[in-house]
Amino acid sequence: MDASLALPRLRFCDSLKAADDPALELRAGLSAAAASIAPKFFYDRLGARLFEAICELSEYTLPRDEQVIFDRHTADITQAVGPDCTLIDLGAGNCAKAERLFPALAPRQYVAIDIAAAFLREQLTRVAQRHPQIEMIGVATDFSSGLALPASVRAQRRLAFYPGSSIGNFAPLDARAFLSSVHAACNGGYLLLGADLVKDPVAQVAAYDDALGVTAAFNLNVLNVANRLAGTDFLVSDWRHVARFNETESRMEMHLEARRDLVVCWPGGERRFAAGELIHTENSYKYTRSGLTGLLHSAGYRNVRLFTDPSERFVVALAE
Repeated sequence: MDASLALPRLRFCDSLKAADDPALELRAGLSAAAASIAPKFFYDRLGARLFEAICELSEYTLPRDEQVIFDRHTADITQAVGPDCTLIDLGAGNCAKAERLFPALAPRQYVAIDIAAAFLREQLTRVAQRHPQIEMIGVATDFSSGLALPASVRAQRRLAFYPGSSIGNFAPLDARAFLSSVHAACNGGYLLLGADLVKDPVAQVAAYDDALGVTAAFNLNVLNVANRLAGTDFLVSDWRHVARFNETESRMEMHLEARRDLVVCWPGGERRFAAGELIHTENSYKYTRSGLTGLLHSAGYRNVRLFTDPSERFVVALAE
């Protein structure tokens, strides 16, 4: 029996559209002049677990910096937002970051949204068992091109929660468009947003190319996802992980580099890669305080408050 069916205050909505065929998107990205795979495809079950491991690495300080901010400023956030909010967790993953806010925020409804449907259902069921007093809705959807919420989500006191540095995966114009769609969905409420700040490039590269090779495994696993979803025939051993800082664009980049000349095939197509050719898998833009504030204002938000960790490596923004 599905454990979620035994929890009357838990519902699950699969809003992934048949028209959003991941095979078509993956094949189109691989066929482009500069081959790419979107970072949303990192998060299958194994990818989600690998990212949890990344968050434990000494080189990747972001989760701990963010938690310091929440430890210091959750009371300020709660006072501004007020009780009984509708907490909308964008890219919920294992739901752990949102769950840590439950005691202070006391949400009336928790809405966990993620593209990895099976992993989300598994994790949210466990969270619902620990917090039976909170109504919970799991929504499997791809919100990267805009946020649309099911009718079962309460309209009152919506708080959109987008922690970590996922906003950095969007190019600046795309970030503005995405944040505008969140604004439209939660108008009258709040946004609680995490973003990585510009810091020493050497430390930034180390955070995306750790000594244990966990991030490399996370990046390489996207080839397994492509094989499963798009019918490609990647051999992981033919590729290596590359992380570098693009100072001009103020962003970290992750790529996969072909170790030899090779051909990748899929139903109805193929792509030849020369040794050293790259597949671009992720951008992670780094912000300044003023740059993040300007982005939020341009997307329609007001009364932006910024909270940083003592070393000013990370920022959490609260905006109406």
